[in-house]
Amino acid sequence: MNLPFEIDEQLYSRMVGFYCKVFGLPPLASKIYALLVFDFERKGLSFDDMVCGLSASKSSVSTSLNILISNKFIRDINKIDERKRYFVINENFLEIRFQEILDRIKEEEILATALIDFQKKNNYKTKHKCSIYIEMLSKNKQNIEQSLKKLSQE
Repeated sequence: MNLPFEIDEQLYSRMVGFYCKVFGLPPLASKIYALLVFDFERKGLSFDDMVCGLSASKSSVSTSLNILISNKFIRDINKIDERKRYFVINENFLEIRFQEILDRIKEEEILATALIDFQKKNNYKTKHKCSIYIEMLSKNKQNIEQSLKKLSQE
């Protein structure tokens, strides 16, 4: 693959599998995202770079780019005096991802607490494990909130 930046093929391959599994991305979208992660200078890759470099059809690359853009993984930029669009990692993706995780944790904490309250109200024995789980959710929530605060200060 002829890229304007260096990648580690083994790490790239592992990242592709990880992004497929964790983010539920299709394989080509995972490949594109993993490639762009290595673009540390955020110069971007053009649509043509990806079609040629990944040996994929234009429609497949287009679909994958649209998935990544709509899910805020990447964004497109236009360089001065060029008509081509270039694609780069969304610098705010970490904050977006952490906020989504935080929202899920908060919702899960509310649901778990409501379930324990229901058990107590109806005289069911509550399990100590539920309290441990809610405590873990609370600690993770605090951790992520602190990380979000640090990220917003950068």
